Amino acid sequence: MKIFIDGHDFHYEMQALAMLFSQGRRVQVVREAPAALPEEALYTGLRAEGDGWRLLVRARLGGGYAQREETVPAGSPDAERRMGRLCYQALSELTGLRPAWGILTGVRPVKLVRAALEKGADRAEAERYFLEECLVSEEKLRLCCETAEVQRPLLARSRPEDVSLYISIPFCPSRCRYCSFVSHSIGQAGKLVEPYLQLLGEELRALGEKARRYGLRLTAVYFGGGTPTTLEAGQLDTLLETVAESFDLSAVQEYTVEAGRPDTITAEKLQALRRRGVDRISVNPQSLQDAVLEKAGRRHTAAQAVESYRLARTFGFQTINMDLIAGLEGDTPLLFADTLRQVIALRPENVTVHTLSVKRAANLSEDPAAVLARRGAEEMVSLARGLLTEAGYRPYYLYRQKNMLQNLENTGYSLPGHESAYNIRIMDESQTILAAGAGGVTKLVGGGEIQRIFNYKYPYEYISRFHQLRERQQGMDDFYKKFPIPGVVG
Repeated sequence: MKIFIDGHDFHYEMQALAMLFSQGRRVQVVREAPAALPEEALYTGLRAEGDGWRLLVRARLGGGYAQREETVPAGSPDAERRMGRLCYQALSELTGLRPAWGILTGVRPVKLVRAALEKGADRAEAERYFLEECLVSEEKLRLCCETAEVQRPLLARSRPEDVSLYISIPFCPSRCRYCSFVSHSIGQAGKLVEPYLQLLGEELRALGEKARRYGLRLTAVYFGGGTPTTLEAGQLDTLLETVAESFDLSAVQEYTVEAGRPDTITAEKLQALRRRGVDRISVNPQSLQDAVLEKAGRRHTAAQAVESYRLARTFGFQTINMDLIAGLEGDTPLLFADTLRQVIALRPENVTVHTLSVKRAANLSEDPAAVLARRGAEEMVSLARGLLTEAGYRPYYLYRQKNMLQNLENTGYSLPGHESAYNIRIMDESQTILAAGAGGVTKLVGGGEIQRIFNYKYPYEYISRFHQLRERQQGMDDFYKKFPIPGVVG
């Protein structure tokens, strides 16, 4: 499918919208006006006419043709959104599809909704804007509003000096077929683990020194990956000790480790985590259907996932999350509902429902049969919302990714009082997140600005270019000299 960009620079948003309707077709951006609109194409044009801009959209798909146009004041900040609406309307007419998030293509829709409500706008007017101007469905808007309401008191407690710490462990016991994260199979990358951990410890000590220098108050620690519990118990213990020696943990309100894969969870590792103060973990089955797990490349059974969850309970973890994925190959709404009921019966404090996002890095991305088998994702997500809400769970954070099946979302549900403040804040972008390890992104927030410092993505790159990474962190010094914490002299 070709998308023609003529007379404007809205290419990113128009391409993202076209992809919602492309149904697996590759979308190619062409920066010119065609002599004649070919088949499988979308034209988006902007022309100055008098004191206005004429927006024109023409689409040709599946043998059909649709056209929309509108005139807006020249220089209108709404021009991009207006053109997006025209694209949505034309493509919806030709395909019969009405993506539930309307023209919103960003990662953080809850943030947009909350910002509109907090500006003092009438709630009815704010809701009208998202329903009528952005074409968001009533159900998705309701989900956003409920999520924003749960987040409100947690965000209100943040102080300017509060920060979170993210630590990346980019290793897994094996690579799942759907995975697109920066993670390496321990079988292939085992020799990198020790040098990686040594340098990670060095980076943590440097970040801890900067936190002290600039008066930062650590309130949350989050180990992600990959699968952090791919490490041996002794390696975990040493790394957790380094965190304790590098940072003041006295104000930490939640300490999370993604244990994730049930086939990595042992009593020795759980004991090490509890001994070092970790109070929140994930045990992520993704599905409790053995046939689905096998097709996904997960090297554990449903029974092993349940056993790992129960083992974690014996060590006193008070908040356990379980991840599920809607749209895995071989899964159906009926099977997914069965998985949900089994998870709810276990009563984890958090349940995160992800929609499968098939990216080029994932082994499933070029398997058409597998993609066709996952068209029930929307029904699965709807089932999850209904069953979890009925069981007393509330949506507390939400985000979206590119290439998600049926243009859906990932939603974290929680029993009241067990929400992850880290997850809320990283989506809200209202708190500084210090990141250590491969693929980590430090996000500095202050003075109305956000500055990002990117670590090298892959473990071998992180190791070989570590000295350059340390140079990048000079950006943190520059930021806090520009935006110091009140009352702190750096």
